[in-house]
Amino acid sequence: MGEFGLIRHLTENIEIKNRETLKGVGDDCAVMDYGGERLNLITTDLLLEGVHFDLQYVPLKHLGYKAAMVNLSDIYAMNGRPRQMTVSLGVSKRFSVEDLEDIYSGLRLACEACQCDIVGGDTSASMTGLTISITVVGDVARDMVTYRNGAKENDIICVSGDLGAAYMGLQLLEREKAIYNSQLAEAQQQGKKIDTLPQFQPDFSGREYLLERQLKPEARKDIIEALAAAGIKPTSMMDISDGLSSELMHICNQSKAGCRVYEERIPLDYQTAAAAEEMNMNVTTCAMNGGEDYELLFTIPLSMNDAIQSIPGVKAIGYITAAKDGQWLICRDGTEMELKAQGWNPLKES
Repeated sequence: MGEFGLIRHLTENIEIKNRETLKGVGDDCAVMDYGGERLNLITTDLLLEGVHFDLQYVPLKHLGYKAAMVNLSDIYAMNGRPRQMTVSLGVSKRFSVEDLEDIYSGLRLACEACQCDIVGGDTSASMTGLTISITVVGDVARDMVTYRNGAKENDIICVSGDLGAAYMGLQLLEREKAIYNSQLAEAQQQGKKIDTLPQFQPDFSGREYLLERQLKPEARKDIIEALAAAGIKPTSMMDISDGLSSELMHICNQSKAGCRVYEERIPLDYQTAAAAEEMNMNVTTCAMNGGEDYELLFTIPLSMNDAIQSIPGVKAIGYITAAKDGQWLICRDGTEMELKAQGWNPLKES
């Protein structure tokens, strides 16, 4: 079924019983109306060791920072502002108090950057490694809340930042991990003591940006603020966590629309392209399906085209069409490829 298929299967028959619940399952956040000028937002994410992160190369401080940012990003994807966060940890015996302090150091840095308060949570023993569960509460002005289902025909499709760098950063880390483990296994076969081996030095020269994008992503608070300053309210929006292709399909399917996106318009960093070439990977495939960029994907009315040009770090990559026209990537040579949801799936067998 995949992650989203399973979610649909489990939740499709849930009936909303409280009038305060405006939006339940199916968007970046749930939306509640408790009266007043602003709507309330809530989102939650679960991160599991061995599934979402590998502590062989992820520093705990960076892990705390990233765990917070991926949740904060969901609030911004609704055009909202984060306010409070709860943090729950499942911790095995191998972690010390100092380790947990490192995680919280990263969490606090992320929350300080986004003016979000850590207000509680839970801590438990774990038999299977480290588990992090974070919930963020935010709010948004009633007339500014942005869902995935509002894209209209002829709307312009925009993305912030550049794509594919986080995925290439992961490939670099996994490559160096494989080299290290291979050297370690060879040394053990030769009967060498591990503590006598020379310290392993990964080769990340010239690829620092890719590592930062993987280990320390940034929720795009700045883009939300820039859109508000320019008087632009997106017609639909979500963050790019599972890959551009998957997220485009979510917006199109929920908006009952199609799309045309242009390969030549997809923003790429030089390091991303260089690393993809070095590893014999197609850089467009990395950008479309890699995931974990946590950039914002959104649509705006055609009338806002001039206004969006004034916002640095935002690029128009295509436009929304009628549903009957399908969802397509227009390649540099003019050929058309139908979009497929090939992004990261946490339920996929390894």
